[in-house]
Amino acid sequence: MGRIGLSCLLPASWHFSISPVGCPRILNTNLRQIVVISVLAAAVSLLYFSVVIIRNKYGRLSRDRKFQRYLARVTDIEATDTNNPNVNYGIVVDCGSSGSRIFVYCWPRHNSNPHDLLDIRQMRDKNRKPVVMKIKPGISEFATSPEKVSDYISPLLNFAAEHVPRAKHKETPLYILCTAGMRILPESQQKAILEDLLTDIPVHFDFLFSDSHAEVISGKQEGVYAWIGINFVLGRFEHIEDDDEAVVEVNLPGSESSKAILRKRTAGILDMGGVSTQIAYEVPKTVSFASSQQEEVAKNLLAEFNLGCDVHQTEHVYRVYVATFLGFGGNAARQRYEDRIFASTVQKNRLLGKQTGLTPDTPYLDPCLPLDIKDEIQQNGQTLFLRGTGDFDLCRETIQPFMNKTNETQTSLNGVYQPPIHFQNSEFYGFSEFYYCTEDVLRMGGDYSAAAFTRAAKDYCATKWSVLRERFDRGLYASHADLHRLKYQCFKSAWMFEVFHRGFSFPINYRSLKTALQVYDKEVQWTLGAILYRTRFLPLRDIQQETFRASHAHWRGFSFVYNHYLFSGCFLVVLLAILLYLLRLRRIHRRGPRSGTTTTLWLEEGLPSQKIAGTL
Repeated sequence: MGRIGLSCLLPASWHFSISPVGCPRILNTNLRQIVVISVLAAAVSLLYFSVVIIRNKYGRLSRDRKFQRYLARVTDIEATDTNNPNVNYGIVVDCGSSGSRIFVYCWPRHNSNPHDLLDIRQMRDKNRKPVVMKIKPGISEFATSPEKVSDYISPLLNFAAEHVPRAKHKETPLYILCTAGMRILPESQQKAILEDLLTDIPVHFDFLFSDSHAEVISGKQEGVYAWIGINFVLGRFEHIEDDDEAVVEVNLPGSESSKAILRKRTAGILDMGGVSTQIAYEVPKTVSFASSQQEEVAKNLLAEFNLGCDVHQTEHVYRVYVATFLGFGGNAARQRYEDRIFASTVQKNRLLGKQTGLTPDTPYLDPCLPLDIKDEIQQNGQTLFLRGTGDFDLCRETIQPFMNKTNETQTSLNGVYQPPIHFQNSEFYGFSEFYYCTEDVLRMGGDYSAAAFTRAAKDYCATKWSVLRERFDRGLYASHADLHRLKYQCFKSAWMFEVFHRGFSFPINYRSLKTALQVYDKEVQWTLGAILYRTRFLPLRDIQQETFRASHAHWRGFSFVYNHYLFSGCFLVVLLAILLYLLRLRRIHRRGPRSGTTTTLWLEEGLPSQKIAGTL
């Protein structure tokens, strides 16, 4: 039996031989057409299925990642796994004016992507309750006895030490941040209190606690932390993944001449407490000033910071406006209002010889109290009797001068500078009194509508106090609404309305305000934003330590696509090689028996071809 050998242009020792009998007849007739069609069909099928699989895989992964992040925020109620060595912890103590609270946070190992923030969340105990504890009084009460501050705060730290695994104490950062109560103390007393904390705490606790971890923060810092916390929970620091997500063009601070970038639109916050009102929102565009004085004021109200783990990464650079207005909280505003009407009524009575408000029979008619309610103002041993008339529009008109608006451009309450807001592409969340005013009594918290709110407030104010009391007794209002809320709801509704629309200049038809008590069923504290900001450089350490692992993970992320293309290319090369081999085999076979044996022999021996006369 004759044999056909093929060297394939390889070294002389690499040979392959096949018997002609092994070639089916069909290969000698329609070999070219069959092979070409088979190769094309296989290539098209392979590429098609590769594209389908890739699209389904990555589309599903993108959707799964988004769903998992949403699910983690909404259903973050599982107990923290303290046996997991990859979980890290952080502690923040909020030293307020009335008391101090400790918050314990935790987060898994960073994913080594420098563009992502730490996934920080509140630690939960075995009963799935947040690890939080509060003590009274406020730390400022120890202004004259700073040596007792460490003993005062020890119960909070013992509480945290019991929940954080012992092996994690030395790498768990502890931050003690003091707010309003400490701000009003003289600097010497502040320093004495902080010095006692910095000296005694490291002796009794192993937490990571340095000199910069205990300080009195400004109202501006507190506002920035609150803004960070809210937007983190809302997922506004994540990457753009869907076409329907709200985005905004941003001129990064320090690079205004560069091209604007697109990123997720952040949410602004409005918070009206009992004493003060605060507003914070991102200023994406470069701002201009009406005067040099206004520019100087603006420097104290605009905060520029980088939440990224690398100062060279500008993806998380933000410019945020934060302003706090003392005396513009709901209770403080009512007090200012009462002081004004008391002083003006006493003066009018003295000048005009009247007796308004001096007896219950001749009360001062207050448009900001519900209809027919009776109230009193007592000052300096004198009593001013009031009776409500429930006139919401007149109440608004009466309190408008308290906004202290000026004619200067780009100003808000008290004439304070306020950069322009792009109302058509913005979103705000209103907390505390913004929520209580809309929900506790009027039962319309959530999406805010000025027209609907005005109608409800008018109806409430004009309702007789006896009817309101009856409704209260029947439990028709929110469970935490009390008689104090019912009495001053009319005034606070008018005050909230005027602060929002006249003070901050939001248009009447603005529909992107959401009043809320919680976000995703969680109360968001400024302490979350504080630990996010103060631990922003921690991922860089993990990234530097795991450069190879990060690179490998990056390759795995894309290897699915590349491997399929590589496999497709190799498959086509193999098919082409088979095709060429079979075609060459066909040509050799067609030369006939005349030179077949001799050629085969020379090919097998790797010798050059020679011409021999005659046949074998």
